[in-house]
Amino acid sequence: MQFIDLKKQYQLIKDDVLKEINQVLDSGQYIMGDKVPQLEEVLSVYTRSKHCIGVCDGTKALLIALMALDIKAGDEVIVPAFTFIATASMVALLGAVPVFVDVDAKTYNLDPSKLEAAINPKTKAIIPVSLYGQCADYEAINAIAAKHNLAVIEDGAQSFGATYQGKQSCNLTTIATTSFFPSKPLGCYGDGGAVFTNNDELAQKIRWIRVHGQDKRYHHAILGLNGRLDTLQAGILLAKMRVFAHEVKLREQVAMRYNALFKDANCVTPFIAEGNTSVYAQYTLMVEDRDGLIQHLKSLGIPTAVHYPIPLHKQPIFTHNYHGQDLSVSEKTAAKVVSLPMHPYLDHATQDRIVAAVKQFI
Repeated sequence: MQFIDLKKQYQLIKDDVLKEINQVLDSGQYIMGDKVPQLEEVLSVYTRSKHCIGVCDGTKALLIALMALDIKAGDEVIVPAFTFIATASMVALLGAVPVFVDVDAKTYNLDPSKLEAAINPKTKAIIPVSLYGQCADYEAINAIAAKHNLAVIEDGAQSFGATYQGKQSCNLTTIATTSFFPSKPLGCYGDGGAVFTNNDELAQKIRWIRVHGQDKRYHHAILGLNGRLDTLQAGILLAKMRVFAHEVKLREQVAMRYNALFKDANCVTPFIAEGNTSVYAQYTLMVEDRDGLIQHLKSLGIPTAVHYPIPLHKQPIFTHNYHGQDLSVSEKTAAKVVSLPMHPYLDHATQDRIVAAVKQFI
């Protein structure tokens, strides 16, 4: 059994993928070839964001976004305590300080009610994460950010394709980033990512930063890095975008069926806030005996994953950033969540087997 069945997806779109790959190989343009701006246009239209800039991965997308906002040593950037390490590590890489705020007990996203207490004169930006495929509460977060003149970066690594109050993820904030890691709802066959903004000046800076800060050939106006998206991955993503809207619907159908099957089970199923849709990058339960359940499912050949077992303030690299603030929801969540197999092509028989095995244990 596959946790995410990328091979099934590939077999369905194989001809289109190979056509795109062969066009790239025949073109001889392997870095920043024509497929890259084509993909950027497709993603821009999909999100209705004015600018999309393809980059080499989701982690660098965050770093580039922070650099475009001139985040520097000594600045503070607010991040959720419960998320993947990259959200905070890219802040620290610039010499800035990640400030951890607790998450909402239902959505596991940054809790806006706890945000303002973390803001001080050193605060320059907020990075809410749209975890598990669902957007954070951006109306509330953006209102607080505007009050304090702060930039907001949506970390949409897991939520590309989701909506918040009718607007697409990656078009909700000052800047947004996403990842095209293979297991993401829209994934390539290697690393890839993108940065989105409606601000012309920021878009220009992001494009310069992507190519070592170049504003023209061998003329470096600002500090930059190598953040280019390669043409092969852009071509693969173009092929995948042709089926993406359909796959988003299939993901929702799989999740809704999971919800129905777990209706009376002793576990907490994903909560989707009013006005939100999710792309269910993961289907994540909260259970009391996670380790026991994982071992039980493993014995039956059913894979699981934990996103994420250690909250950021308890990671060795960030313990010095923790100053005793209440992050109890993040700690509880990290101790009890477990993700089940989830992908658009999960068949009913396999899903029934997974649910029966979970219910047998809990």
